[in-house]
Amino acid sequence: MSAGIYGKPLAEVVDLPAGAVQFSPLMPGASELGQQGEATLASMTMLAPPGTLERRYAMALALRAVVPGGAFTALAPNDQGGTRLRKELQAFGCTVTESARRHHRVAVCTRPDKLNGIDAALAEGGPQLVADLGLWSQPGVFAWDRIDPGSALLLEHLPALAGRGADLGCGIGILSHAVLASPAVAQVDLIDIDRRAVQAAQHNVDDPRARFHWGDVRDSNAVPGDLDFVVMNAPFHDAGAEDRTLGQGFVKRAAEVLRSGGVCWLTANRHLPYEAVMKPLFKRVDLRIEAAGYKIYEARK
Repeated sequence: MSAGIYGKPLAEVVDLPAGAVQFSPLMPGASELGQQGEATLASMTMLAPPGTLERRYAMALALRAVVPGGAFTALAPNDQGGTRLRKELQAFGCTVTESARRHHRVAVCTRPDKLNGIDAALAEGGPQLVADLGLWSQPGVFAWDRIDPGSALLLEHLPALAGRGADLGCGIGILSHAVLASPAVAQVDLIDIDRRAVQAAQHNVDDPRARFHWGDVRDSNAVPGDLDFVVMNAPFHDAGAEDRTLGQGFVKRAAEVLRSGGVCWLTANRHLPYEAVMKPLFKRVDLRIEAAGYKIYEARK
């Protein structure tokens, strides 16, 4: 019986099981915890997600998958849900031993024979139709229950596109849904590092011209080449911390996969310094609008 691991727990905070099966939806190629059979894992070590609904959902799945009597270890930074772990695990029926190390809380328990409140946690944190959007999403996905203001601004100014393109960091498919309204679009590849986002996008973008990929845009083989257009709301957070190089990596990938004459439409927070990265990579970079704390760029290869 295998051990499981979820995310990237710090080795200096907790002992990591050798040969464990990875289950994080943010690590392309990982196994899907929701598809793991009940009581089929010997143990689980989890870097618990920061959001309450997402965290309770992931821990409920993990506890269900661990064999009764098997060890479950959850840890999180103090300011990203760590102080709530004990109480949340106790609500599931676990007896918890808690410790603190390197600004983390570590909660250790054994999986009880009877789990409490699992179904509610799975319903609240699982895939769901968001009524206000009319779209499928899931807690933990970027802007899971709303349209991000940057994406909304891009949608207001995005022209009708044509040919083959890609939606880098597609999320639940909001930009691609709009792009595919143009009959001149032949194909759109939707790519995201979050498996849950890709699965939601498959519900939301019901179009034979759409292709879906669970992958990291920064990987050289993740995005097809010779494209006519790219659209993106480039991310700038990694593991909860601002990382400007992340969005800059998306810009570089867009420049690499566009054909000569291809266009990139990008929405970005106003404070992010993308111009210096874009200008050497594109023949022309135009700031189309700046409003509500965001910028919209059109960059032409």
